[in-house]
Amino acid sequence: MAHVISKTAVDTITTTVASTAAATAIVDRRRSLVPQSWEKSVRKIGLTECEQAGVSLAHAFAADALSMYLLDGDETDRYSDETKWKLHVHIMTYLVSAHCYSGLVTTIGPDYDCVALWMPPGMHMDDWWTIFRSGMWRLYYQLGSEGRKRYYEDVLPLLHETMDEVMGDREYYYLAYIGTKPSARGKGYAKKLIMDMAAKADTENRAMYLESSSSENISYYERFGFKYRKEISFKRGPVPVPLYIMVREPVAVAAKVVEEVLPTLDQIETVKV
Repeated sequence: MAHVISKTAVDTITTTVASTAAATAIVDRRRSLVPQSWEKSVRKIGLTECEQAGVSLAHAFAADALSMYLLDGDETDRYSDETKWKLHVHIMTYLVSAHCYSGLVTTIGPDYDCVALWMPPGMHMDDWWTIFRSGMWRLYYQLGSEGRKRYYEDVLPLLHETMDEVMGDREYYYLAYIGTKPSARGKGYAKKLIMDMAAKADTENRAMYLESSSSENISYYERFGFKYRKEISFKRGPVPVPLYIMVREPVAVAAKVVEEVLPTLDQIETVKV
């Protein structure tokens, strides 16, 4: 027996198919080639991504007092804003590259939204081979005469002296830079990068060390176990530029597990018998 389909039924099927196709087209247009895991996962980056990470850090530290300290003074006052910005990007890119060679660079977000430069225990970026390969050597010629004095005679020596004074012979994780682009702030990216490395440091029973160029960030880092140790300042400019030294001591892994698993007395429900 032949099956007869009415015109109304055919129109209904056609409309349904068209709607499904339209919905599929919308979904396809919303797809992105950026890996979805980048939004929530911490990942290590390599040399091929130095430029993108450098630009991200440049935006994060565009208004940073220490960054301006290196680019202000004598002939650099005659530099255009565009020239200073390009040099600022170069500095950040060189730093990222140096940490890719001799340290560790981590990031999170779909577009290098937050970047952290780490120096693991026993590592450093002061050897000539790293300075040459990363491009750091170019700074001597790109900075103005006052900028060179500030960087090589003021900033670097004081940073090294302070590290030695505070940490002594201990081996620790050094957080050289961490910054989030203004457009990506408030998403918890920096927290994830810090806690990812803190977990590793705790496993190895090692401390963490950082310098903050803003007193407002002290309370932020304290949330992750960092403690204020001392203040230093660079004084070659008209206004001293302070840095705040903070150290995070390792947290025993076993203690952390117990703390997370066992409820506190306030959380235990009392049952009357």
